[in-house]
Amino acid sequence: MGTSVARHPDEEHYGPAVRPMKFERGTDGPRVVMVGVDGTETSLRAAASAFGVARRQGCGLTMVFVAAPGLLASLAPQVGYAQQEAFEEIAADLKREAHRAAVEYGVPVTLVTRRGDAFSELAAVADAIKADFVFVGASAQAGHKFVGSIATRLVRLGHWPVVVVP
Repeated sequence: MGTSVARHPDEEHYGPAVRPMKFERGTDGPRVVMVGVDGTETSLRAAASAFGVARRQGCGLTMVFVAAPGLLASLAPQVGYAQQEAFEEIAADLKREAHRAAVEYGVPVTLVTRRGDAFSELAAVADAIKADFVFVGASAQAGHKFVGSIATRLVRLGHWPVVVVP
């Protein structure tokens, strides 16, 4: 595997450095595209879409994986251990795929892993990196039609264009 240079403990960088771009009003295009990934089929489709935009536009891609701490983990240690194991497995898969794609297609990729509320963490990263677009997969959970999904909350409360991929 190639090297990764971390600027923050929860970030890993793969592929070439982001190309510096001169600013030209009306022609500058996106500098960074962000995608929320959680290993689900819809989030992986969102990642593929975001990767395509980043490759075609010659900009960087930031992939964000957020693991939500479970209420049961505080009550039963074995549940917390299983959640930690699942988090590490998904993160390892995402690292391998981010590195492979960055090298194969020459796209600068940053992988950020966080723990906490997915909406809050995605919004915080998007604001911190000044994302030009935020890609997320549509929720397949039935309850989100009534309560609202992370994608819906990002669209309503965010400061960036949000692309929801089915």
